[in-house]
Amino acid sequence: MTTKEMRDAGMLYNPSEAPDLRSEYLRAADLLFRYNNIPFSDTAARTALLRELLGSMQDDCRILSPFHCDFGYNIHIGRRFFANAGLVVLDTASVEIGDDVLIGPQVGLYAAYHPVDVERRAAGLEAAAPIRICDKVWIGGHVSVLPGVTIGEGSVIGAGSVVTHDIPPRKVAYGNPCRVVRDI
Repeated sequence: MTTKEMRDAGMLYNPSEAPDLRSEYLRAADLLFRYNNIPFSDTAARTALLRELLGSMQDDCRILSPFHCDFGYNIHIGRRFFANAGLVVLDTASVEIGDDVLIGPQVGLYAAYHPVDVERRAAGLEAAAPIRICDKVWIGGHVSVLPGVTIGEGSVIGAGSVVTHDIPPRKVAYGNPCRVVRDI
């Protein structure tokens, strides 16, 4: 099994042992450098570059600069998406974002994680679990969404939250760790 296959299966893997992952990461980094330096008024160039970088992207999607991701091809975005400045997506696993999603500034979507065991972590091992953000979700500024989390349709995540587990549809949730505080 290749390192990339191990990553995609959610197993522990060592990215330094995978030259193909390194080249894919560098490709994304080069595209992101270009994207982050295109004037905001040049929407056609920005959209074209996002389509080259991302796995899929529907119509009317805007991501303000700066934007960072690991690979890009694991990110799938629905219609009418908006992300404010400073979005970071560690897309070592699939990150699916639905239609009509709004993301505030300085948000991190982190599919990647490292072992708690110090020896494994020191050996450079990591793993990944997919993130899913359903339709009509609003995520406030400075939110961190951790690996394996699904945020249900129509939910609102309050600013500064750390989302460590799934949030059901149509809930207001916030805090560290993020917890449901009421229905919508």
